[in-house]
Amino acid sequence: MTSTYAWPRGAQATDSAALERWLTRHGWEVDPMVFMTGTLGPAVQIRPTIPTGPDQEPGLLVLPGETVAYDGHRMRIAATTPRSPS
Repeated sequence: MTSTYAWPRGAQATDSAALERWLTRHGWEVDPMVFMTGTLGPAVQIRPTIPTGPDQEPGLLVLPGETVAYDGHRMRIAATTPRSPS
């Protein structure tokens, strides 16, 4: 079963804490060495907590407004549906 977490635009400290709890349940963490912010809020770099060898999951950059999906084995950015022009 896939578990998801929506990283909001304009994320605050409470959003960061919630993301960290969600990642911990899946064996991942926020990489404290990478920090980026922009007009839509902070982006976070996430990585596995335990290295798994040469074919280890490399980590993932999560931008504001993206949803992260964990399928029981891998983290991915969830597919989004393109918006129709207004």
